[in-house]
Amino acid sequence: MTRIDFYVLKDGSRGNRFGLCCRLVERIYRGTPDGTKPPPRVLIHCPEVQQARHLDRLLWSYRDDSFLPHGLVGETDPTLTPILISINDQPETEDQVLINLSSSAEAPPFFSRFERLCEPLDHAPEIRQAGRKRYLYYRDCGYPLAHHQVG
Repeated sequence: MTRIDFYVLKDGSRGNRFGLCCRLVERIYRGTPDGTKPPPRVLIHCPEVQQARHLDRLLWSYRDDSFLPHGLVGETDPTLTPILISINDQPETEDQVLINLSSSAEAPPFFSRFERLCEPLDHAPEIRQAGRKRYLYYRDCGYPLAHHQVG
């Protein structure tokens, strides 16, 4: 069963869900602290093309000392790229970590094929409201949920 983690920016913290997504991807990509297990593959669901391109640029530049090998689905070789940004559920072979950047109140219909789903939320009222609706949906379906306040 998919493990679902909500990451919510604390009140008063700066940034948005795209910056929070970069932080999550970096943490996930680093893998286990002792290096005994390779980092999982990550699919970032970002259904709005303009936002997907924004995230692509942000992942290249958000920290000078960070390298996160990523690319947009359809513009990179998915077999060589461990972090993929997709506007839909492609490629269908991905099943480890899904980060949902959709602003929809509906859960991505393909989320249950993943081991883990991350839901980054920022201060925008419409993003928080959509996140609350997804949270209730996941809870009512019996998925294990965790909530993390991020500074």
